[in-house]
Amino acid sequence: MSTVDNRSWHKSSCSGQQGHCVEVAEGLVTGIRDTQNRELGHLDVPAPEWNALMNAVRGR
Repeated sequence: MSTVDNRSWHKSSCSGQQGHCVEVAEGLVTGIRDTQNRELGHLDVPAPEWNALMNAVRGR
């Protein structure tokens, strides 16, 4: 079982408005999953890597 399975998932603020949503569970390890295909599992990413991706997406 992953470290993010028991945590709260929320829609990422970078998800589109067309129903193509990504959910995240943030912490020391960030879980990333497809809202429409939760049964397929999730990816675990170290928090610093997730933060770097979000900063790049936001143009910082």
